[in-house]
Amino acid sequence: MTSTHTINRKPILVTGGSGFIGSNFILHILSKYPDYEIVNLDKLTYAAAQDFNEQAGQFPQYTFLQGSIENQELVNFIFAEYNIRGVIHFAAESHVDNSISNPGVFVQTNIVGTSTLLNAAVTHWMDGPGRVKLGYEECRFHHISTDEVYGALGETGKFSEESKYAPNSPYSASKASSDLLVRSFNRTYGLNVVITNCSNNYGPRQHDEKLIPTIIRSALQLKPIPIYGNGCNVRDWLHVQDHAEAIDLVYHRGTNGETYNVGSDNEWNNLNLALEICTILDELATEQLREAGLTNYSELIQFVNDRPGHDWRYAIDTTKINKELSWKAGTPFRTGLRQTIEWYREMYQPKQIVRV
Repeated sequence: MTSTHTINRKPILVTGGSGFIGSNFILHILSKYPDYEIVNLDKLTYAAAQDFNEQAGQFPQYTFLQGSIENQELVNFIFAEYNIRGVIHFAAESHVDNSISNPGVFVQTNIVGTSTLLNAAVTHWMDGPGRVKLGYEECRFHHISTDEVYGALGETGKFSEESKYAPNSPYSASKASSDLLVRSFNRTYGLNVVITNCSNNYGPRQHDEKLIPTIIRSALQLKPIPIYGNGCNVRDWLHVQDHAEAIDLVYHRGTNGETYNVGSDNEWNNLNLALEICTILDELATEQLREAGLTNYSELIQFVNDRPGHDWRYAIDTTKINKELSWKAGTPFRTGLRQTIEWYREMYQPKQIVRV
């Protein structure tokens, strides 16, 4: 694709920007910062958000490049060609089940790919350890990570930035490894970095394989709604727009070398989450329920064999980002969940379901 970059805009490289969180973040940034040029490097795997590039392409300061973050030659070229002045690194394999069946892909993308980007940043922005090139003093590498690096919690407690790393899946282990690489480049080379570890995201453009889209899709297609184990595993659910705003703040105002945990203090176990989604769908799609001979969508819930090594509970302590950056999640969960459900209804069944 032909570049639109100009010397009047600050070039920011966003990796994995066609994915769920990345695409929502890019639209947020494009709308807010017209003086930024956003270069989106994405491999366009199965998890890429459909039609996102067409939507983002309406902004003149957006450039899309298809390629892999593991390709050092390509990444070096992008840094030089666009004179990249910041990196916001989303690109990652993220589905735990896939990491169990094929962990090698997660090692390559999440660890090797992160190393490739860090190498390029040091080469382009620095003259050596502790020596930033003239004119590159404001360049920053923002690494997007997950609360899963901390392992699992019991019935009480929350993860803080001081929690020990204890990953329990190949996915979370690969993300923990990438976090440590980023930290090491800050300590060894003096690279300006920040890390954010977020709780479970939900919202539009999330791939079908994730829990909330799976529940909605299964219900609308009148198929069994699969719930692992006894459904009591607990997650803290964060709306993707709240997450985008938190990343924006940390990238621009966070302290060099620091980690910030991003969550919403919104814990739901998987079964109650499925029941809540079904309740909303009961209100929105009563005609389909009648036609199917169902009283409510929750009749479709089925428990399936639990995931190996399934973490019991995640919860995020957001004290640090609240106090230092005055950030707090602002989307009421039921409001955000209903909006999300309506978005997926349009995608899955735009004609079959009629609101009443």
